[in-house]
Amino acid sequence: MINKKEKGNRGEEIASQFLRKNGFVIANRNYYKKWGELDIVAKKGNELHFFEVKSVTRHFVSKSFRPEENVTLFKVKQLRKIIQTYLTDKGFGLDTVFQFHILCVFMNESTRLARVQWIKNVIL
Repeated sequence: MINKKEKGNRGEEIASQFLRKNGFVIANRNYYKKWGELDIVAKKGNELHFFEVKSVTRHFVSKSFRPEENVTLFKVKQLRKIIQTYLTDKGFGLDTVFQFHILCVFMNESTRLARVQWIKNVIL
């Protein structure tokens, strides 16, 4: 059994590989400030994409468990603030086009296989 931090790191690495295979260029990983963190920031074309990664190590859990439900109202508030900070810190203007997504990474420890579910264009 892996610990929470290791599970998150593995999930983010799998998510990064998934995004690269889908034509994204990773701009930042684990962009951190006191008030929040962005797991992955990527670019595709002229658009900026922010990804929240939720990793699960259960044996490809049942349909009743949804990792994206862990993006709580408090987390959404943090994400809004950290995205604004990122855009300001990196010199992006108010007209910057961006999207927010959730990537759920289901990792099976016994088979060492993973599946990624992409929830696109989530409104914050």
